[in-house]
Amino acid sequence: MVETATSFFLGILFSLFPYDYPLLWTASTPTEANFQSVENHLRFLHASPPIIARILHIVIAVGLLGFFIKLYRPSESNMLFDGASLVLYMCGFVVYMANIVKGLRVVSSGKYDVELVESEFAVGHRGTNPGDGNPLGRNDSLKVLSASNTILALVLVGVLVLQAGQWYAERKQIQETEQMERENVIAGKGSAATQRTGGGKKKL
Repeated sequence: MVETATSFFLGILFSLFPYDYPLLWTASTPTEANFQSVENHLRFLHASPPIIARILHIVIAVGLLGFFIKLYRPSESNMLFDGASLVLYMCGFVVYMANIVKGLRVVSSGKYDVELVESEFAVGHRGTNPGDGNPLGRNDSLKVLSASNTILALVLVGVLVLQAGQWYAERKQIQETEQMERENVIAGKGSAATQRTGGGKKKL
């Protein structure tokens, strides 16, 4: 459940990468066409039918449910790997709510300075008038959204790495346990054979 939800979100972020790439990952300065394509795409996403957001939130809940199931009566492995994975997952959730959701609202409204200063989730300085230059403008806001996508992707990759580490540690532990059981069986057979041999000599 955890891996499925995480991979789902990574797929969404990968679909946004062609829009984020010109803003953050090229040596050349982004053009107005780049910003306009990103802005149009984000407005289209924010205007999606409500069922899209509901599906997204259901998948978030499925991931959290998977963590709670794995952390119910946890083993040492669950506490280490799943606990750290849950922390990263919640960090990603905070990035989504604080940056991405708010950014989509700002982009859809088109009132960058006003929204950033006067909205409920304001990031501008209190008492700053729209257009003073302290709040983020259009281009910087779009870059922040792209950077938030990158941060979220790195956090989710960290979740997958920790889950893979847990799988490897549990697999290694099972192999070592099986190896010890085989050695104990071999040692038991050897001891039994020695006892039989010793018993036969005494009878002679």
